Amino acid sequence: MSEGFENVKGQIGFCGIWCGSCLGGNGAVQELTRKYEQTIKRSQYALERWCPNEFSFNEFMNSLACVEAMSLCPGCKKGGGNPACEIRTCASKRNMINCSQCNELSGCKRIDSMKQNYPRMKDDLRRIRDVDQKELIPKWTSELKDKWPHCTLLCKSTEEK
Repeated sequence: MSEGFENVKGQIGFCGIWCGSCLGGNGAVQELTRKYEQTIKRSQYALERWCPNEFSFNEFMNSLACVEAMSLCPGCKKGGGNPACEIRTCASKRNMINCSQCNELSGCKRIDSMKQNYPRMKDDLRRIRDVDQKELIPKWTSELKDKWPHCTLLCKSTEEK
């Protein structure tokens, strides 16, 4: 597994998002970009000659290198994530492991602010309220492997085989 995934796989954010499933911290974007770049570089077909005139192949390759160099998010409980996150601030002040412990969850405007990106957040938080979080991580990891068996984080790379 990637270093990014190992770093965040055991962490559930204050909002209930499992950091191991987050592309910002689990290393998926960087790993996929690295493999994509290697595939292009190993190609014997000189792909840069196939591009339309208005496309800069060099800029494209530089952009891939920038994505590969992106820092991995360590998860909000280790100082990563959005520094202005109101959910983290609120849960931290209340000494909560995550928002599933909050009795005001149903009317929470902070959680509502994330509805566009995560419409099931409140339902997911309710589901984990009385569950041992240490049991959730292996379950979610298994589900992730089942949903995305091709995921670069959970499969051996071709170099490791």
